[in-house]
Amino acid sequence: MRSVEAPRILTLWSAPRCRSTAFFRMMSERGDFRLLHEPFSYLMEFGSVDAAGRTVSDEAGLLSRIRELAADGPLFFKDTTDERYPGLLADSPFLAEDALHTFIIRHPRETIASYHAINPEVQLHQIGFEAQYELFERVRELTGTVPAVVDAADLVEAPERTVRAYCAAARIPYLPEALQWRSGSREEWAPSEKWHRDASASSGFEKKERADRVDVDGHPVLSKYLEHHLPFYEKLRAHRLGG
Repeated sequence: MRSVEAPRILTLWSAPRCRSTAFFRMMSERGDFRLLHEPFSYLMEFGSVDAAGRTVSDEAGLLSRIRELAADGPLFFKDTTDERYPGLLADSPFLAEDALHTFIIRHPRETIASYHAINPEVQLHQIGFEAQYELFERVRELTGTVPAVVDAADLVEAPERTVRAYCAAARIPYLPEALQWRSGSREEWAPSEKWHRDASASSGFEKKERADRVDVDGHPVLSKYLEHHLPFYEKLRAHRLGG
């Protein structure tokens, strides 16, 4: 049974490559939320997005569609902050009242290496922690409370404890059976399939070592990206669940 205080709209904002798609897969396994996958990111990337059967082409239209969908039942979406969303940042009611906003992080040394492996032309802003922190601070300013922050390292090292803490913070039931799922791709992430191959191959939260990743600290460009984004990550991590 769902709590009467459960949010109608629950969001997860992630810097890229923070295991947010695996988190989305867990949320889909629960079965108690309607789902959208990276609607703001797709809007920025493709110029329009299919939001549950309706094509929208701007942030205002997307926010309106999200509210409309949530009127029919609880909605969860996750999105990435490799771009900045000015329409979202300007919609104070959505940030303060209409949705419960949560965040997921991962050490930027790992996210930069992971991003670079897929797109070696990655730009500084696309690492995402600066935009993620701006959104976090905007939500905190408007609500007067500190949003929940999940560290992906905790998610793979102690999934049960971390997900239980997240569910408590999000005011939703903890469903342990959702921590395991059948591997395979999902239609929700078909437009960006190449970014989600690890999630498609997964059946739970797991850590995989990658010996072929670039040395971020020794790279003349990526090391500067790390230097820029690390302070934003550290500020977010100071609020991580269980910290």
